[in-house]
Amino acid sequence: MLPVEHNDPINEKILAISEDKIQGFIREPFQRIAECSGVDVDVVMARIAAMLRAGTIRRVRQTLLATNLANGALVAWKIPAEKTDAAFDFMFQRDPFSGHVVLRSTDTLSAGSDYKLWTTVKVPHSFSLKDHCRLLAEKIGAERFRIMPAKGIFTLGVGHVRRKTIEPGSRASSPAKMMEVRTVELSEQEWKVLLALKREFAPEEIRPQPWASRANEAGIALEEFYRVAEELNDRKIIGRFSTFLEHVKPSAAGVRVTRFNALFHWAVPGRREIEAGGEVGRHHILTHCYWREGGPEFRNVNIMAVAHGTDKARLLEHKAAIDTHLSAKNIPVSYTNVFWGGRSEIKPSEISPTVYEKWLREVTPQAP
Repeated sequence: MLPVEHNDPINEKILAISEDKIQGFIREPFQRIAECSGVDVDVVMARIAAMLRAGTIRRVRQTLLATNLANGALVAWKIPAEKTDAAFDFMFQRDPFSGHVVLRSTDTLSAGSDYKLWTTVKVPHSFSLKDHCRLLAEKIGAERFRIMPAKGIFTLGVGHVRRKTIEPGSRASSPAKMMEVRTVELSEQEWKVLLALKREFAPEEIRPQPWASRANEAGIALEEFYRVAEELNDRKIIGRFSTFLEHVKPSAAGVRVTRFNALFHWAVPGRREIEAGGEVGRHHILTHCYWREGGPEFRNVNIMAVAHGTDKARLLEHKAAIDTHLSAKNIPVSYTNVFWGGRSEIKPSEISPTVYEKWLREVTPQAP
C-alpha cells in the first residue's frame, strides 16, 4: 500500500509543487508536477491518486480566476446563535454558489465579532449578488449581512506543506502586484470548455492526457479543446492546476495539515490600499490577500489576508511581523484584528448561468 499522509517524504515533494506551483492551463499537468518535483511521473500519478482516495487530498482540479467570471464577495453573516449551525449546513449543502463556509470568532469582543458565519459567494454576472444574499438571509434567518467584494487581489495560493517552515517576516523582495477584478464575457463554446476544465478529477482520471476525456465530454476535438483552453489562459481566466489538501480535518491516521485558520484585518488610510496590500501580500505565509471594504461593521478595515498553521502563537508572530513591516513602510494602521476559523467546509463555487437559473427556480418556485 502506498503512503498517503502529506508528511511522507515523497508526498511532501509532490505536494510542495502540486498545491499551488502549477500555474495556468497545462496540457500534461502531472508531467509538469513530476518535472518540478523531481519525482517520476508514474509515481506522481500513483501517489496523488492514492492520497485522493484516502481523503488526504480532498480534490484535484483546474482552478479558475472566478472573480472575472462571476460577481463574487466575502460575506459576513449575523445570525442568532440558535440558528448558526443550521445556517452553516444550508450554505454548505444547499447553496452551490457559496464556496468557503467558515464559523469565525475573535479573541476579544470587538468590531464585527457578532458576525460568526463567513462565506465566499459567487453568482453569474447576469444575476444580482445582493439579491442572492437577501434570498439566503431569508432562508437562514440572518439578521444582517455585509458583502465585501474584492477590489484587488494581491496573493492567491495555497501551499500549506510548503509554508510549514516559513519564518515570521519572510517576504518577497518586492511588493505584491495587485490583480484587478474585471468582467469577462464567454462564448457558448468557451463555457463548454471551461465547465469541463473545472470539474474535479476522480482518482481513475489521474493519468496521461487527462484532458482527452474532458474534450470528449464537451463534444470538442482535443486540439480544439487545447486551443480554447490556452486562449482562456492567455485572457487570465484560468488559475492554477492544484491538489487541495484536507487541511482542517485530520486524516484517517489523525494527522493534520493545519490547525488554525487566521483572517487578518487592517484598516489603512484611503488611497493607500494598493500600497498597503502590496506590502502585506508580499509575505510568504499568506495564502490570500485582498483589498476589501469591511465598512463600519468592521471598523472600516480594507486589507484582509489569510494564513494557516498548526500553532496559534506562531501565526500571531507572523501577524506581528507584518504589522512591524507596515510600520517600517510608514503605512498607518488605525485598526487591526484577527478572526479565527472554527468549523469550516470548502467546495468550488458554481458559476454557470444555466445552473443558477435552475437553482433559483428550485428555491423560489414562484419565480418565472
